[in-house]
Amino acid sequence: MTACPAPAGARAPAAPAVPEGPPSPGAGPGAAPAAPPGFPAPSEDPFSEVAAAEAAALRGRPGREPPAGAGRPAAELVDVSLSYRRGRSRVTVLAGISARLWGNEFVCVLGPSGCGKTTLLNVLAGYALDYEGEVLVDGAPHLGPDPSVGVVFQSPNLFPWLSAADNIGFGLRMLKAPGDRRRARVRELLELIGLENAAQLLPHQMSGGMRQRVAIARALAVDSRLVLLDEPFSALDAMTRESMQQHLRAIWKSAGRCFFFITHDIQEALLLASRIIVMSASPGRIFADFSNPLREDPDADFDGVRADPRFARTRAALLDMIQGNSLVI
Repeated sequence: MTACPAPAGARAPAAPAVPEGPPSPGAGPGAAPAAPPGFPAPSEDPFSEVAAAEAAALRGRPGREPPAGAGRPAAELVDVSLSYRRGRSRVTVLAGISARLWGNEFVCVLGPSGCGKTTLLNVLAGYALDYEGEVLVDGAPHLGPDPSVGVVFQSPNLFPWLSAADNIGFGLRMLKAPGDRRRARVRELLELIGLENAAQLLPHQMSGGMRQRVAIARALAVDSRLVLLDEPFSALDAMTRESMQQHLRAIWKSAGRCFFFITHDIQEALLLASRIIVMSASPGRIFADFSNPLREDPDADFDGVRADPRFARTRAALLDMIQGNSLVI
């Protein structure tokens, strides 16, 4: 995580451990480490040297400062570590994770496989409680699953016997919300996700993209401060995935919530995120945390982001970061 001052009165997050090892030739501070003997170089990309410099620049961009009008953090992780016993030893999955997530951010989390991205999401969701440190949601300790945090999984996990409208309103029904309020909220969300004409369809009558939109609306229905998304588009074909990315970006802009989105797809992160967190491997730490330079104009469409001359450099820089960190055991 890049060093920048914490808001007054808040505990400053610990600086992330930067993987040891000599820098790549010509690389500035913060570049991916050189490969150990016998391993391939972190990147064979022709942009590699440029990417190393770009990586250093990215790690210097503040990712923790609140966006304008953000108010209190939607969630905060304070020195969170998690380990489990394997035989006679303990395996550390997360080490010293500190971050503030603000109410109108779209945060994408990248990192090599096995670095603890989904474990971190489970901690925020309240599913994993055997951690050290502190997790706050809307300023209060988060001690288990509750409506303040919505979760969207890789599979939509809809109730097959309920219609789209009833799936969206399920959480409100469990909270015993008045019927008029529940129906009005469901209508609002069906319009937001563009499925107002599919309200009575059952899950088996919907496409994969429609089912995932219903799952996102269900997470928004109870006014969660934080919406967690664990690679929700990974099972979709390429065309449906891009369509869903556009839908999700529009939903986020309308909803005004903090979205915390796990992905393995660098391009997806660059298209969607206002802020990008890169995790290092074994144990998972925050290696870089920066505002997305391609989203300085929040209204830019996807073609505009891809056409930005910084797109290839930033993608190569992130690839170098992730590949370099994947060599850290």
